[in-house]
Amino acid sequence: MKKKLLLVEDEIRIRELVSDYFIQNGWEVCEADNGQDALLWFSSQLPDLIILDIMMPRLNGFEVCREIRRQSAIPIILLTAKSADDDKIYGFEAGADDYVTKPFSPKVLVARANALMKRVEGGHLPDSSSLKFGAAVFNTSAHRLEIGGAEVELAPKEYELLWLLIRNKGIAVSRDTILSRVWGIEFDGDSRVVDSHIKKLRSKLGAESRCIRTVVGTGYMFEEEP
Repeated sequence: MKKKLLLVEDEIRIRELVSDYFIQNGWEVCEADNGQDALLWFSSQLPDLIILDIMMPRLNGFEVCREIRRQSAIPIILLTAKSADDDKIYGFEAGADDYVTKPFSPKVLVARANALMKRVEGGHLPDSSSLKFGAAVFNTSAHRLEIGGAEVELAPKEYELLWLLIRNKGIAVSRDTILSRVWGIEFDGDSRVVDSHIKKLRSKLGAESRCIRTVVGTGYMFEEEP
C-alpha cells in the first residue's frame, strides 16, 4: 500500500517539484497551498506524513502543526526559508518531527521523509513489527495475524484495511477514505465493498472485533478497550 503525503506549500513551483519527486518514489501526494485547506485535507485524507511550509496564508505552519498535533501523532516535517535556531526550536515545540531549510534538495527531502517514516513506524509498534490488542497479535513485517496463538488468514485487502485502521487508532476513517487508501483512487465501485470487508474482518477477529467500531454516518474506527 502506497504511503500518502500531504504537501502544504504556497509556492507552486516548489510544490510541483517536491510532489513529482515523491510520486516518482512511490508515494501518493495530495496538495494544499494554505493552512486552512491543509487542515481540511488532513481530516479527509488521513495522510501518513505531512510536509508543511511555515510562511503561508490563512494559518501559518506553526498554527497548523499545533492543531494537527492536538489530534494526531502523524509525522510532520516543517519546510521553511528561516534558519534561525529560535525558529527551529519554536517548530519543534509546536510538535514538528523534523525541520528542513530552503533551499533544499528534493532527493534529500524524500530520503529524510523515508527515514522519518521508518523511525516513526518502529516507534509506534512494541517490537517494530507487531502490535497486540486483546488476544490478537498483528505482525506487519510478516503480514500475519494471530489470535490466541493460531494464525488467521487475511485476504490482502483485509490486511490493508486492518492496518489502515490500526495506524489511525482513535480516528474515525470515512468509507471514502478507506476506498481511496485500500482500493485506490481509480476504483469505481461504491462504499458497500468497505462494509462487506469489515464484516468479513470482524468475523475473522472474533471477540477482538470489538476493537473495530462503527462510526454512524462516517465509517469505522479502531479503538482498543481499556
